[in-house]
Formats: sequence, structure tokens, C-alpha cells
Amino acid sequence: MARRTQAERSDTTTAELTAAARRLFGEYGYAATSIDAVAQAAGVTKGAAYHHFTGKPDLFRAVFVRELEEIAAKLEGMAFAESDSWSALRRGIRTFLEHCLDPGFRRIVLLDGPSVLGWEQVREIEYGHTLRVLLAGMQVAAADGNLDAGNLPARAQLMFGALCEGGMMLARSADPAADLPAIAAEADRLLDALR
Repeated sequence: MARRTQAERSDTTTAELTAAARRLFGEYGYAATSIDAVAQAAGVTKGAAYHHFTGKPDLFRAVFVRELEEIAAKLEGMAFAESDSWSALRRGIRTFLEHCLDPGFRRIVLLDGPSVLGWEQVREIEYGHTLRVLLAGMQVAAADGNLDAGNLPARAQLMFGALCEGGMMLARSADPAADLPAIAAEADRLLDALR
């Protein structure tokens, strides 16, 4: 068996730290999770954690980005499974809201993300992932004649803002699963208004 390179070992340690941090940040939140706890959960030393990340905010940012990469990939994969662009767009919106029911996603992306990273950084990261997917879906729907093509970037940004608010409503709800149908129905109404 060939020995792993330094880069491979480094990538493995980074992945282990990120996975451990996701579990802990998702369960306990940013404030209650120490970098020591993350290092211990990943099976590495605190020094190794600081070798790969400049500190807890940097580690949290990596987890936040990973969460958005995963939901963007899920949305893109789901879009290819739909029969038409309008169905894909509607299903993507519902899928995003359903994903907001995941306790770890809610805690990391919706509740802790803005306070840890700041609004500007959160939006910048979201624009590169989830908003990018929404805009692409809206562009395809417009090209297919299922959506008014007027000022799509602004319309996608406004729709995305509404979805983020819907996610926040679910994140703060005492019973998010019970509230999901009403919030998803309102998101559908907003999307229908863009036709």
C-alpha cells in the first residue's frame, strides 16, 4: 500500500475537523462549542486544529460553506430529476424549505451564521451557492417560457430573500414541521406571481 502524501493527510485532517465541527456546531451551537472539543471529536490535537484553521470563526466558516455546498448540490441534482423547468423550480423551493427542518442546518446556517460571520459574508457565500442555483433555475424556466424573463437577477434575489425569511421562520418555530406546509404554500404563491 502506498504511503499517503502530506497533502492527502492534510486534506483528511481538514475533513475530519470539519465533520466534527459540523456535528458539534449543529448540536450545541457556535458559542457552546470550543475548538478543543472539535479537535477531540476529530481525534486530533488542538495544535493540529489551529494548523488547519486560524481559529473557531475560520472553522465555522468552513462548516457554513460546506452546508451551502451540500444543499446547492442537492438542489441541482433534484432539478435534473424533474420533468420540466417549472416543476424543478417549484420542487427546489420546497426542497430548500424542507432542508431548513434539519436541526444542524438550522443552527449553523440560519441561526448562528449571521451572528458569527456577519450579514455581508453570509450573503456573499449564499450568493455563490443557493442563490446561484435559484437564479439558474429561474433562467431555465424563463427560457422555457414558464417565467417572465424581466430583470431575473433582481427577481431571484428577492425570491431568495423570501426563502431565507421562510427558513428563519422555520428555524425559530416551536414546531417547524407543522409550519412547513403554510410557509411552502406562501413561497409557491410568491413564485406564481413571477410568471
